[in-house]
Amino acid sequence: MADYFGKLVVRSHAPRLRAVLLSLAVLIAAAVLYAAFELGRYDAGYRVVDSVRGALSASARIRQLEAENGKQRTQLAGAEVAQRVEREGYKQVYRSLGDMQSQIARLNQDLSFYRGLVQPDSVIHVKVQQMQIAPDAAPGQFRLKFVLMQTGKPSAVVAGSAAIAIDGLLQGKPLSLSFAQVTSTRRVSLAYSFRYFQDYDEPIQLPQGFEPTRVGVEIRSGKDRDASHSFRQAFVWKAQECRSRPRLAPILRPRVR
Repeated sequence: MADYFGKLVVRSHAPRLRAVLLSLAVLIAAAVLYAAFELGRYDAGYRVVDSVRGALSASARIRQLEAENGKQRTQLAGAEVAQRVEREGYKQVYRSLGDMQSQIARLNQDLSFYRGLVQPDSVIHVKVQQMQIAPDAAPGQFRLKFVLMQTGKPSAVVAGSAAIAIDGLLQGKPLSLSFAQVTSTRRVSLAYSFRYFQDYDEPIQLPQGFEPTRVGVEIRSGKDRDASHSFRQAFVWKAQECRSRPRLAPILRPRVR
């Protein structure tokens, strides 16, 4: 019995306490390490408070810059709107100027037309008696067929030149084409010399998109180039198919007094 108790060994068994002590030791070690780390940064000149203050200051600066950026974007949008409005205003002004110039050009053409109607023929004794406009084979090609005659009783041979101009619209704007611009021969005018009459059959080519409205004929006697000593006639453009006749039928007659 005595031998049995003599071999008895008493050992303490507390696993929970051991775990707590171990955890506490780990925390103390971590705290010591962190304190050493902070001490090292402090010795190096690093301050936690300064770092936090810098972060807060940077955040405030970012918010300020974002606010300024939004303000500048609003100002930029307003400037773009104002610029668009200004461009539209300029476009309207340019369109108005273009319309006014077109109206002035039309008025000038009308003025020339009516001058040709009321101009006296006491100086020039030659006028266009007949005018026919016949379409040709290709688009834009026509033939101007007209007759020049003396007014009154023919007493001698008359000579001079006749200049032709075609008025119309190109892309909505008035345009006047000279005879040299519509004929392949590039002649500025047509010469005449006759006692009773002289007929013409002249092919012309109009530009693509050109809409003719009338034909003007300016007749000069001899070699006189003074516009005040010329006789003008105007004919409304009206193309008609050409028919085979021994003489030209009067398709268009000038309203000349």
